[in-house]
Amino acid sequence: MKKEILKSQIPNHIAIIMDGNGRWAKKIGKKRIFGHKNGTKSVRECISGSIEIGVENITLYVFSMENWKRPKIEVDALMNLLVNSLEKELSNLMENGIKLCAVGDLDSLNLKSKEKLGEVILKTSKNKKLVLTLAISYGSRQELSQAIKNISNKVKNNIISEEKIDEKIINEHLYTRNLPNVDLLIRTGGEYRISNFLLWQIAYAELYFTNILWPDFGKEDFFNAIISYQKRERRFGKIKE
Repeated sequence: MKKEILKSQIPNHIAIIMDGNGRWAKKIGKKRIFGHKNGTKSVRECISGSIEIGVENITLYVFSMENWKRPKIEVDALMNLLVNSLEKELSNLMENGIKLCAVGDLDSLNLKSKEKLGEVILKTSKNKKLVLTLAISYGSRQELSQAIKNISNKVKNNIISEEKIDEKIINEHLYTRNLPNVDLLIRTGGEYRISNFLLWQIAYAELYFTNILWPDFGKEDFFNAIISYQKRERRFGKIKE
């Protein structure tokens, strides 16, 4: 499958909604957290595939603002899984030149998760081969609301004039200000919705939906998504002529 990928049309930024962990676990009679743990293998597969073909940015929807509404036992387990995964994967991140970043309301994380995340972000900050961004405690509507508040406050204090507000100014006030727009959005698990993820950033992204549950999503499936992307004509509102 990899040999079918055109090196000249590699998406610069891929975002992934990793859906289906809980359903995968339920199918085999296990608790939901078992599915989340097995989903980390798919993360490794996609990262490995990205490095092989030259993708420069990947953003993963790890934990949404809405996920805080889940039972406390599951939320606590997910936070522990985040810490354990960061500890286990640090050497792999360093060996492969992967820079870790995070976007979202990070102040809402528990102290242990926040400290470990900050530690790994700092240690990988000089890596340049791939930018891996984790969207944690993230919601796009909340991100946009906060951006509007910040811009409004600057207008009020004569830091920005109302006439100067444009897409560039808005983008500079988003969590993702240092990332390029998304080229390809992948969602696993058979659902056909965006779920409050990167609404601004995916304005011209190609969308790829698959019924494969996240723990079963491997490198070949990742390559399939990219091949599908490469077969599409991206016009950005223009016409071919």
